[in-house]
Amino acid sequence: MKVDIIGDIHGCYDEFKKLLGNMGYEKRDNLFIHPEGRKLAFVGDLTDRGPASLKVVNKVCDLVTNELAYYVPGNHCNKLYRFFLGNKVQHTHGLETTVAEYELLSKKDQEKIKKRFIALYENAPLYHVLDDNKLIIAHAGIKKEFIGQSSNRVKSFVLYGDITGEFHENGMPVRRDWAVHYDGDAWIVYGHTPVREVRVVNRTANIDTGVVFGGKLSSLRYPEMTVESVPSSMPFVKEKFRELWD
Repeated sequence: MKVDIIGDIHGCYDEFKKLLGNMGYEKRDNLFIHPEGRKLAFVGDLTDRGPASLKVVNKVCDLVTNELAYYVPGNHCNKLYRFFLGNKVQHTHGLETTVAEYELLSKKDQEKIKKRFIALYENAPLYHVLDDNKLIIAHAGIKKEFIGQSSNRVKSFVLYGDITGEFHENGMPVRRDWAVHYDGDAWIVYGHTPVREVRVVNRTANIDTGVVFGGKLSSLRYPEMTVESVPSSMPFVKEKFRELWD
């Protein structure tokens, strides 16, 4: 299989569209289609903080519905899902930007985007296992021993990473570097923790290069294992990049 896995978009629709163009995707019938039949994959966190979260949601819904893409949810997706269900969630850490977009819509359009996203989320697996177990896509990664499982412990790891419950001085959560201990055969491609460049450790690749924090939007092309990136139009926020505060 040939798939282009895109890191956390966080509402940066213009960068998303530019990246697809650079990779040879063509717009047909309001969809992005690759002439060689490649598919897209998304590691979650489609929304929050960026300027066009709902535009990204609609486009990813179109692609997944037409079987042109794979999607797994991230922690921001989970929070938006709970908001759309009517649960009490804090409008913080970026959700406030998506809610602001949502509140500008007509009641009809609000209902439409809500139904679309709920369906996208509920039909998505916690993580994708693809290409005869050679490729795993999980928002914050996954331990080898968790593959094939879907317990609450696994869900927490996939959505939030290997968290300790502690926080750095800058307020960012302390996360154990699970990738340095990974010794599985499958490639695990993930995002969640912004890094300046795609980080490959063992057979893992962190492709969240912090587009919403002024970094880049990146894609890992599988099976070639090459990287395509476009620069962000957002202001650079140094303290959001892991290797700058570890």
